[in-house]
This record gives sequence, structure tokens and C-alpha cells, in this order.
Amino acid sequence: MSKQEDATLILKLYELRREEVMRKARGWYIRDFHPATIEDFMQAMTGDNSAYLRMVVSYWDMAAALVNEGGINLQMFDKTNAEHIVVFCKIEKLLPEIRANMAPHFARNLETLIDAIPEGRQRAAGARDRMAAMRARLAKSS
Repeated sequence: MSKQEDATLILKLYELRREEVMRKARGWYIRDFHPATIEDFMQAMTGDNSAYLRMVVSYWDMAAALVNEGGINLQMFDKTNAEHIVVFCKIEKLLPEIRANMAPHFARNLETLIDAIPEGRQRAAGARDRMAAMRARLAKSS
């Protein structure tokens, strides 16, 4: 695939992220979703924000599949996106339990993408640490 075709697909993915409900879902996921346990995750999955959780994770899992299968260049995708790292870091520690209790293939494409990205797991850990520090600063200032 040409760089122009990769760029076109990446821009299309960006357009999809701008859809109104998706923006709300992404906002909730980034700002308000901080599962520490499988119980936290299951509460979100069965609660009022279930659709948001499923929308965000399935969107990034779909985008990851496109990259993993060669539909979009990995390097270009990684240079033009960072949200997939944040989405993954919030569920990474819970994946074994989620897969054992609910969905054996949950976020499998996203995990494969993270592992294909140079230092993907380290970047996810760094994002998780930065978000925890920001939440702590906000809690302290409140």
C-alpha cells in the first residue's frame, strides 16, 4: 500500500473518532474510566457507560486489526496516534481476568499492536503512571 493510501485510511479513522457519540465515549474512557480490579471493569461493562466502554475498546481493536493485517503501515499509524496506548494501558493488567471471565479474545488485536510497537508495553506503563499522577494531583488540589 502506498503512503498516500495509508495516510487516507489514518485520516478516515480520525474522522470516525470525531463522531459525536464517539467523542463522548472517548472523553468518558480517558477522563473517568480507571478500573483497578475486574469488579471495576465489570461494573463499567454492565453499568450506564457500557456502550462507551465497548465503543472505545472495539474501535481501537478494529484499528489495530487493520494495522496488524497490513492494511495500514505500523510506523505511520504509531507516529500519528497515541490514544491506542492510553486505551490499552487502562485494561492491560485486567486482560487475563477479562478474557477468562467474559471474552477470550477481548482486545486481542490491540494487544498484538502494542507488542508490535517499539517499547509498546513500556509506553503503556508510562501512560498509566502519568495518568495516575495527574489524578493524584487533581485529588490533592480539590
